[in-house]
Amino acid sequence: MHTPTAAATPLFDREVARLAASVEGQVGLSAIHLETGRRVARNGHVRFPMASTRKIPIALQLLNLVDRGEVDLDTLVPIHLNDLHPGSGILIQRFPRAGLALSVYNLFVLMLVISDNSASDIVLRLAGGPEAVTSYLRGIGSIGIEVHRPTVQTQADFAGATLPPESEWSPDLFQRLFRAVPPAQKQEAVHTFIADLRDTATPDAMADLLGRIQRKEGLTDESATLLLETMRNCETGEARIKGLLPSDTIVAHKTGTMGGITNDVGIITLPGGRGHVAIAMFVASVVEDVTKHERVIAEISRAVYDYFLFSPNNE
Repeated sequence: MHTPTAAATPLFDREVARLAASVEGQVGLSAIHLETGRRVARNGHVRFPMASTRKIPIALQLLNLVDRGEVDLDTLVPIHLNDLHPGSGILIQRFPRAGLALSVYNLFVLMLVISDNSASDIVLRLAGGPEAVTSYLRGIGSIGIEVHRPTVQTQADFAGATLPPESEWSPDLFQRLFRAVPPAQKQEAVHTFIADLRDTATPDAMADLLGRIQRKEGLTDESATLLLETMRNCETGEARIKGLLPSDTIVAHKTGTMGGITNDVGIITLPGGRGHVAIAMFVASVVEDVTKHERVIAEISRAVYDYFLFSPNNE
């Protein structure tokens, strides 16, 4: 399904379609030149699993509470054994036992810079839970993005595993549970997960939200600046949006990866004062081929970069 857009030229639209056709699965794109409001899109209204790009809405709600004086970034948070969750990050890998405490700020940075899942679920709890995150999004007029589950639950659902009570959670337990899932059950779970509307976003909604962040809407100037600076330090996904851009391009972004789900969303600063592009790229497939998916994201991102940089209508 292709969502056409009046902003794109037929040549650009055909090029994006050609690139998207090179992968098995569905490709979503929405990109807005923020200074002019011009948008290009493909499947812009289709819902895609967010994977770890959901950490941007979580970060927004946390900073909203910071701005309201309900959360202090300097507060130390004890890390318990059942806080160590599977997937990306260093907490579960390097600190597999209890006995650690980190500030809210450090957890926030770990969540966004290296996509630490344990940090993300702790930050989500501090932010008031999934309902509070989605409520904040609704409050600022962001429709089309919803957060429903902590990362550990999305990991379990993707793997086809059933989690016991939280009091029983531990790194060893997660390993045993996930390894015990039969291959056929796991494959069925992947198909179900990709079709699930929970924890999804449309590319258009995500690009719009990124535009709000760049304009520093919905947060204080200090909190919005902190979020943008932290996203610029993101260490994951070097081969995605940034993959084919000039090496000195400034990109504030956040990636997401689960099996065949390969995402990257962010804000590109164009050179020569030509403005900023909010871009959301999603690939959803039951086939796990991260290298090919990353290449498509990089190629389409470069096409978007060139389109807005060289189009005479940007002025």
